[in-house]
Amino acid sequence: MFTGIIEITGKVIEKTDNQISIKVPEIVANLKKGSSVAVDGACLTVTEFSGSGFSADFMPETVQKTIIGNYKEGSRVNLELPMSADGRFEGHMVTGHVEGVGEVTDIRLDGNAYVLILRASDELMKYVVKKGSVTINGISLTVVSVSDNDFTVSIIPHTWDVTNLSLLKTGDQVNLETDILAKYIEKLISESADGHPRLQ
Repeated sequence: MFTGIIEITGKVIEKTDNQISIKVPEIVANLKKGSSVAVDGACLTVTEFSGSGFSADFMPETVQKTIIGNYKEGSRVNLELPMSADGRFEGHMVTGHVEGVGEVTDIRLDGNAYVLILRASDELMKYVVKKGSVTINGISLTVVSVSDNDFTVSIIPHTWDVTNLSLLKTGDQVNLETDILAKYIEKLISESADGHPRLQ
């Protein structure tokens, strides 16, 4: 389980069809084989590590659902280690199971805040709620407004500066994970033919 509070960014140094290597010496001491790391919000398993970073395998499903196929040598990625049992819960419940990608349709300044407007599929948009939580490239953010096929988030300068959001431009894709609580609630209130709530 993650919280969507980015600890550090790393740099992609190599990517094959099924493995990615990331330079981030600052967190190596906390890793072992089998460790989980959220890379732009996608939970990956460490298969190798050294003094300078780590490597992780990924599946075809990861390529289909995330922006990992867009990474190139030098790409900057947001990283988060799993929340420890005695850690503070400062973001929201993030599983690291990216559901799909969104497209940045506009970026603008509003006072000291950076405003992003993102387009997403109907399947994802039904779980995006005004003032609810959404994870963008692994970052826990609050939804400012929602329309039929896009939504808006507002980002403070600190988050903008310490994550890869500052590198985004119109037309770029981002990883999206909607609030898991919304999906559980939908599941619980689904009704059977006789009108009684049931689990599907």
